[in-house]
Amino acid sequence: MRGTGHEINAACIGGAISVNIPFSRVEVDMPKNPVEAFNNAEFLASPEARTLRILSEYLEPMVRLDTHKVNSTVLFLGSSRALTEKQSVFFAKFYRESEELAFLLARWAIKLKPKGKNFVVCTGGGPGLMEAANRGASRAGGRTIGMNISLPEEQAPNPYISPELCFLFHYFFMRKFWLISKAKAVVAFPGGFGTMDELFETLTLIQTGKIAKKDLAVILYGEEFWKKIIHWDDLVRLGLIGPQDKDLFRFCSTPREAFAFLKARLKRHL
Repeated sequence: MRGTGHEINAACIGGAISVNIPFSRVEVDMPKNPVEAFNNAEFLASPEARTLRILSEYLEPMVRLDTHKVNSTVLFLGSSRALTEKQSVFFAKFYRESEELAFLLARWAIKLKPKGKNFVVCTGGGPGLMEAANRGASRAGGRTIGMNISLPEEQAPNPYISPELCFLFHYFFMRKFWLISKAKAVVAFPGGFGTMDELFETLTLIQTGKIAKKDLAVILYGEEFWKKIIHWDDLVRLGLIGPQDKDLFRFCSTPREAFAFLKARLKRHL
């Protein structure tokens, strides 16, 4: 707001005394156009807009996957940990085998040539055994999906993800939804909390009938590892799971064995 000094001079009329009345001419700045709600970054980042952010993480991946005609996926789970000196021998074997299995699967799926893309290799988008799977599918000439998560310690997408199918999620539960939503099989390689979390949530969904057993094959890759880490028979003996729950998954320990099982199961979905 800006003012300019002026005076009003009144003449002497009929004996009246002339007066000078100072005043300011006010110049008012025109207000800026208001921001539309959907362009209001401060509002969209607020707690009140959380529902909109969640909905965005549902709709945007759905549109993008449909645009690129991704009908179904095979989800590879596994550790993102770097190959430190202590871990190198253990992880190097599984890295090679994750890459080889993804290569075999993608090479076979490409030749099916249905309308759209079926059994696309999908991972959590990070390094380690996830990178190996994306790498194998890319080597076969297939499209490959990475669904990363924003973390305080940033996890960059690995370089083998198809750029148009590289996703970044804020909410873990929306990422989990899309990891499993289009999956027809899950291959769980050795991993830590994240791998265990996604594996056991998947098994729970099948166990409770939220996902039909016939619609989702589950492989625990590396039988020795999985039987050493989790005492499945003890869970049955203690009544914590039923004997039939051990049929929700299958152990495999070589890429050829896992590929043969996957190929037989996945053909049912064509």
